[in-house]
Amino acid sequence: MKKIKLLAISILFLVGACDVAYIDEIERVEPGADQQAPVVKINFPLEGTLIRVVEDVTDININFEVTDDIEIASVVLKLNDQQIASFDEFRDFRRFVKVYNYDNIANGTHTLTITATDLSGKSTSSSVTFEKVEPYRPVYEGEIFYMPFDGDFTELISIKNATAAGSPSFADGIIGRAYAGAANAYLTFPTAGLLQSQLSAVFWYKVNAVPDRAGMLVIGPPDPNNPNNQNFRAHGFRLFRENAAGKQRVKLNVGNGTNDNWFDGGAAADIDPAAGEWVHVAFTIAGNSVAVYLNGQVVSQGTFPGISWTGCDILSIASGAPRFTGWGHLSDVSLLDELRLFNRALSQEEIQAIIEAEKP
Repeated sequence: MKKIKLLAISILFLVGACDVAYIDEIERVEPGADQQAPVVKINFPLEGTLIRVVEDVTDININFEVTDDIEIASVVLKLNDQQIASFDEFRDFRRFVKVYNYDNIANGTHTLTITATDLSGKSTSSSVTFEKVEPYRPVYEGEIFYMPFDGDFTELISIKNATAAGSPSFADGIIGRAYAGAANAYLTFPTAGLLQSQLSAVFWYKVNAVPDRAGMLVIGPPDPNNPNNQNFRAHGFRLFRENAAGKQRVKLNVGNGTNDNWFDGGAAADIDPAAGEWVHVAFTIAGNSVAVYLNGQVVSQGTFPGISWTGCDILSIASGAPRFTGWGHLSDVSLLDELRLFNRALSQEEIQAIIEAEKP
């Protein structure tokens, strides 16, 4: 027992000796002269940021950083010249990183200004202007999907972004900007909430004849028997184009659950690439009929027993991929603009009215 006590005392002595050996005296270091004004960096929102949500009033996370060579005294946030927050206590005197949530951003253009002041009174302000975009309200009866392609791939009714494959871009459109296709590029969008017994699609299209065939719009099921060469046409629809004596012929294939029905207008459905013109494309699927339109005129129509949506979980835009690749209808490098989907079959008069409202 005595040996154990002596051993414990020896260990404590050694530990204490080690601690004492490594303690340095605290020495004051003078910070030096305050020579520089603070630096303010706004990480979000950025200049020109567009905020799109379905609500008229939303919140925003203001992300910023302030640094100073000696010590920060205060930071003030103003929105449209009205103070919304201020800070004067900092754990790190020289660097302040903050995400501040502000919950009253209304529709319109806003200017955010952040001003930082150091202990010597020098201050710096940084400002950005951003916009809370007014939510899109469907213009037409039964409109359930609208993608204008005005610099992004956002569907404006749901405020959801399409998934881009490859590197699609933008070009001048019929209104604002338009989708500009590229090799191996296309968009996909989930079909949840879009699929009912009736459906119409309308859009503007400026065709590029290269490649000589391409998918335009496709909602189709996977093809388990041909996963690398998919072409299962019993469900959904496939709108595509292909060469016809130097012109591009638009065709629609629709699945009724057991097989597929074709709506091929022949020469009436041809677009001349050499004309370099915007053409309005539309089709309607009703419970008992299908029609295809170019510039508001019927180019193909016929009876139809009704569409089946089994397995149809994605919409492909500007390509047949990934669900309609078996015949080489892949990425379309044409221009596409003002894409709308409806949960009903539009009349010819309604399609013509849309054309009149949108054409330049």
